Amino acid sequence: MLMSSDAPLGERATALLGDPLRARIVALLADEQLCTCHLIEETGARQPTVSHHLKILREAGLVETEPRGRYTYYRLRAEAVAELAGELNTLAARAEGAQGRYRPC
Repeated sequence: MLMSSDAPLGERATALLGDPLRARIVALLADEQLCTCHLIEETGARQPTVSHHLKILREAGLVETEPRGRYTYYRLRAEAVAELAGELNTLAARAEGAQGRYRPC
């Protein structure tokens, strides 16, 4: 199960992109808008699995949909990815600042 939406975005990013299939879907959507059938073809995953991961990405606000005829296309929200990147940069800065800092046992 993913973290609640009030968890820090950096922690949610790890949960969201920590799954290899979700990370692959995000990478594919970075290049073009795709429908479920395209994502199934590209990933080799089954339709229910792809749909499950798309639902998680939509609920997290990383992906949005656009109906086009009989199909629904998915697009990566660039502003959400930029926000995620900012949070990951903050996390990296915190990690850099933790170098040499040890909690005593």
